[in-house]
Amino acid sequence: MGEGRDGPARTGAGREPDPGSAATAGRRPGRTVALLASVTDQGVAALTNITVLVVAARHATVHAFATFSLVYTVFTVLLGLTVAYVGQALVLENGPVREVARACRSAVAFTALAATALGLPAAAVLGAAGGGGTATALATLALVLPLVLTHETTRYAFATLHRPHHALTADLLRLAGALTALAAQPHGAGAPRLLLVWGLSAVPALALACLLLSRLTRGAGQNPARCLRRGHLGRRFAVEFGVGNAGTQLAVIGLGLLADPLAVGALRGASTLYGPMNVLFNAATGFGPPLLGRARDGRGAARAAFAAGGVLAAVAGCWTALLSLLPARHGRALLGDTWTAAAGLLPATGSQYAAMALGTCGLLALRVLRPRTTLPIQLVFSLLSVGCLLGGYLLGGVPGAAWGLCAGSAAKGAASWLRAARLLRTGSGAAPAPAGPAATAAAPPAEGAGGPAGAS
Repeated sequence: MGEGRDGPARTGAGREPDPGSAATAGRRPGRTVALLASVTDQGVAALTNITVLVVAARHATVHAFATFSLVYTVFTVLLGLTVAYVGQALVLENGPVREVARACRSAVAFTALAATALGLPAAAVLGAAGGGGTATALATLALVLPLVLTHETTRYAFATLHRPHHALTADLLRLAGALTALAAQPHGAGAPRLLLVWGLSAVPALALACLLLSRLTRGAGQNPARCLRRGHLGRRFAVEFGVGNAGTQLAVIGLGLLADPLAVGALRGASTLYGPMNVLFNAATGFGPPLLGRARDGRGAARAAFAAGGVLAAVAGCWTALLSLLPARHGRALLGDTWTAAAGLLPATGSQYAAMALGTCGLLALRVLRPRTTLPIQLVFSLLSVGCLLGGYLLGGVPGAAWGLCAGSAAKGAASWLRAARLLRTGSGAAPAPAGPAATAAAPPAEGAGGPAGAS
């Protein structure tokens, strides 16, 4: 989370539904109600991921939570790829109402089929191979993968159909189910058990979402193969996710598999404490482009983005100060035995989130000034972040890895703003694009949406 889980932009493109069409099942909410439902749903989705990690940390031992965090980071990467390939392309669908409804049904069906085709064989291979708790936990994740990924895609389908309140209803049920199921587990529960309970707790929310979606899109049909057609926009978005977010998360996974699994638990625990910041980053990413697009010129948009980055950085600093003053007993109530390791990383993680705040807003400014400039920056400096992570770990262990992530985020933020300044100085930046659904839907994911260890 994050994951570092990026939520869908709740403004899908598509024509106004015709009266009596499949997409008009139920009254469409007003603009203000839809916006409130979208923002609330973003918060509920982020809260679900934070709750999962907090409850798991409280119920598991340090070693079990380290394994849980490692496998959850694998899930975060798979989730990000699904969101990029299916979700971000889906919210840009345009055309007749029936075609948009068909695209939504096709996207959900494609996710379910692809996740099953990937998950079941992987579970069989990992289960047969054995190899200890990590392999068993990965096999468990593979089994529940179709449930959790398909539920995520339904959120984007409701966004595309302008029904964010349906996504909110299903996500509230998801939060209640995950919290209740995990809280009922005994202290010292192993990572495979926690993962299985977490995955199965998505069944009620998924069933409700599918029921609501089937009513909205009745008679539209479906063609899952359309997601494999040539020119599918999801391919580009998946590449952007891969170079922007997945690289660091994969490096953390490698660190846990090849070096020290406890490092993943410590990094994940520290980033979980910054869950509220991830919500703010996702909100800035989702609603920033259309707001910046209202500026009179590029300089105005850049100034607004820099001011927003400064405010977010200050919030990150204040949040770090509050966490540092938190008594140890309250910290252990949050993260259990993982608190001690996570608390030692607060200076590095807090500094990273402050740098991420400026970097995220720098990328938003570039998306308004010249969108094509963001991909090279993501590619170069995400690779640099991986190098800083691994180099920091070799030099200073887990604290060194945390400071390495901070250095990588600071370098990406500096490069974003230097590039923006150059565009403004030479006058080669484009005028702000008009605000609209596509601008919101195609916004780049926050660099730190998910935290340094891939938290959602």
